[in-house]
Amino acid sequence: MMKRTLVLTIGVLLTISLMAQPSRTRVQRNNNRTSNTSKANTGTDRASLMFPTSVKAAEDVVWRRDLYKTLDLTKDRNAALYYPVTPTDNRMNLFCTIFRLVNTGKLPVYEYKMDAIEHFDKASRMHFKDMLDRYDIPYEIDGNSIKVEDVDIPSSEVLSYNIKESSYYDQYTATYHSKVVAICPVLHRADDWSMDDVRTSPLFWVKYEDLEPFLNNVVVMTSDINNASTMSAADFFASNQYKGEIYMTTNMQNKSLQQIYTNDSDMVKAQKNIEKQMVDFEKHIWATPVPADTDTVAVDSVKADKKVRSAARSRSSRRSSSSSSNVKSSKRSKSSSSSGGSSGARVSVRRQRHFY
Repeated sequence: MMKRTLVLTIGVLLTISLMAQPSRTRVQRNNNRTSNTSKANTGTDRASLMFPTSVKAAEDVVWRRDLYKTLDLTKDRNAALYYPVTPTDNRMNLFCTIFRLVNTGKLPVYEYKMDAIEHFDKASRMHFKDMLDRYDIPYEIDGNSIKVEDVDIPSSEVLSYNIKESSYYDQYTATYHSKVVAICPVLHRADDWSMDDVRTSPLFWVKYEDLEPFLNNVVVMTSDINNASTMSAADFFASNQYKGEIYMTTNMQNKSLQQIYTNDSDMVKAQKNIEKQMVDFEKHIWATPVPADTDTVAVDSVKADKKVRSAARSRSSRRSSSSSSNVKSSKRSKSSSSSGGSSGARVSVRRQRHFY
């Protein structure tokens, strides 16, 4: 009886000790769960899950060319990125979208340096407040957040964008692609003393793959006649609906076209020549003629493949012609020999009949 009572008592004490968790441990566990949830919410954005970025280009492509272009928003082809200047209930232009994403910490931006080349490293990260102070944009600090009114966003002064466009040939899929890699808003601000003196200030670089998931929710109008004709800003860039003017290419000397060509007419000729080279490469990448001034590895490989195929076809045609001639000659020899053999047989038969 005593043993049974002792066993029951030990079991009850063990159950109580397991169920009775200290309050400090429960609070710590709840705090850990809350912090993990907040990290998951901040680390993974809904836009990135719903609209993943496009497939990155392979690093070991046989041909690639990087172009830097200026998108003038006063042109009709690019005006879809400018309007509406002030955000409305359901629409917001490209710069307002970028501005709000940077303000909420969802989009990292990088400083525009003197070499005009994008640097997507930690040392080049730009803080939102520094950008506001540098370009005299009014703001208010509300606790730990920075508040900027819609009317204070300098969307009307962002009249152009600098973009880096990469065109490449993927030999693994035998496809040609052209996509935006980086984008930079450019501020056009008139001088306080003269409205004719307009200064252009590139604000910052944005990595396009960071921005692309959010552009799927930005609707742009694509027609002045049919106002129901719209598309997302991501599709606008993916389908190359914009029109840009080349101001620099990636080159070994890291010089812009303006530094290379001091004459405006020469620079315009150079821009047209580069555009023609790009069009010719895409047009003739699977065809025969390519201009002599197009210096590409892929074109040389395509030409070499075509020479090999043409040589193989000529060899096969020669073999087929020689084999057909041999067949014809063998047939003629067989027919002549068969005719001679038959006459000899008839003679022998006749001779045998003559002797009988």
